[in-house]
Amino acid sequence: MPSILRLGSLAALLAASLTSAQAQAPTPAPAAPAPAVRAEKNMSLELANEIAAGAVAACAANGYAVSATVVDRSGVVRAVQRANNAGAHTLGASERKAWTSASAKSPTLAMMENAQKNPAAANLVNIPGFLLLGGGVPVKVGNEVIGAVGVGGAPGGQLDEQCANAALDKVRAQLG
Repeated sequence: MPSILRLGSLAALLAASLTSAQAQAPTPAPAAPAPAVRAEKNMSLELANEIAAGAVAACAANGYAVSATVVDRSGVVRAVQRANNAGAHTLGASERKAWTSASAKSPTLAMMENAQKNPAAANLVNIPGFLLLGGGVPVKVGNEVIGAVGVGGAPGGQLDEQCANAALDKVRAQLG
């Protein structure tokens, strides 16, 4: 029986010392606030021009006269190319597709399909400047969107998107 009392006393002593140690432990410092100045990746003019030219060339190889617009992460135009014989409307369409894709950080074809299936997403068409037609594709470095390319003028948004993706495939090594 004395050994049981000793074990009980030892357990009580251990519990008391743990409680005391926890009370004396310093409270962890609060997490550091986010820096006031941020560093963000963005694309160069040379890269933007290369993407625009690549998209126009990819469509031209398939017989489509298109326009391609590349915007930076904020949706500001960096480069525009319009193929010979591309309709005037393709300039505005390519810019709005690029802007929509950069803003939403998503391909516009996927957004269009989602809006057609999901009544809650159907109102996206009412956002000023949004164009939910295929052909807008984000430009990414890893998972970070640094801009987007928009293509307009092929006979279908899925074909515009194929040209945009072909251009991005050509510069993939530069995107890291």
